[in-house]
Amino acid sequence: MSERLPTALFILRVSIFIVMAMWSIDKLLNPGHAAAVFENFYFIAGMGAGILLVVGLVQLAIEVAFVLGLWKFWTYGFVLLTHTISTLSSWQQYLDPFNNMLFLAAIPMLGACIALFMLRDDDSRFTLG
Repeated sequence: MSERLPTALFILRVSIFIVMAMWSIDKLLNPGHAAAVFENFYFIAGMGAGILLVVGLVQLAIEVAFVLGLWKFWTYGFVLLTHTISTLSSWQQYLDPFNNMLFLAAIPMLGACIALFMLRDDDSRFTLG
């Protein structure tokens, strides 16, 4: 079991990174879509491409540090916090689950983020931190 836990945590870290990085890259490559997400789910209107570029780059930098296992309390905490906000902001989608099934994937991912944050000291496979 002692050898399997770091491998399982590494798999969680990489898979969470892939999802989070895609949202960050979306801000860089498709700012119109990202602006619509901010307006519809976070009630923040008027996010311009420049602001989204900065937000996306900052998020991506933190996510790269996360996948490398650096500054675990802060980077794992950032990923947990941002995904928690994202999950909670989508609460209306959960009221109609059969028409919004893809939104339900955020719930087990939130569980994975919580587990990874709680076990961050045991996440040692392929980390730099």
